[in-house]
Amino acid sequence: MIETKRLIIREMVQSDYDALCGILCDEEVMRAAYESAFNLEEAQNWLNRHLKRYEEYGFGLWAVVLKETNEMIGQCGLTMQGWREKEILEIGFLFQKAYWHKGYATEAAIACKEYAFSVLNANRVYSIIRDTNIASQKVAVRNGMNIIDKDTKIFRNIDMEFFLYSVERTNLA
Repeated sequence: MIETKRLIIREMVQSDYDALCGILCDEEVMRAAYESAFNLEEAQNWLNRHLKRYEEYGFGLWAVVLKETNEMIGQCGLTMQGWREKEILEIGFLFQKAYWHKGYATEAAIACKEYAFSVLNANRVYSIIRDTNIASQKVAVRNGMNIIDKDTKIFRNIDMEFFLYSVERTNLA
């Protein structure tokens, strides 16, 4: 679907479930984004939501696969998310811990931004990132984004602070 120098970004399929669990069921990975890991049922529900999003919107979070090994190392893509009673087009990403700090999230996020602008004809894209998730904030900045808002969201009955990052198509060099 999308190809970068090191990555193939494609729709997830059911056979990606085990690799997806390697992300969503990892306590350290998920603490940064959602405070705790998913269980196996929650991981399957997550996959099902994205399979449905592909049908409904034509996009969702996609599998990020290393060209070199054909291994699914993460997920990155576009989803419609709620922010202050509005639906916004968000670039989201989650990667296996072994692949953190190697530039893969930035490479995938930039490719998804370009897809949103060139294929979906979006004028603006966003990333919603926890205020404590410094690594993901750095990915957003490298993707040309700036903080434009902050809000509290509730997940699993826990109040969490999130920054809203954004970039407009006209702001691209």
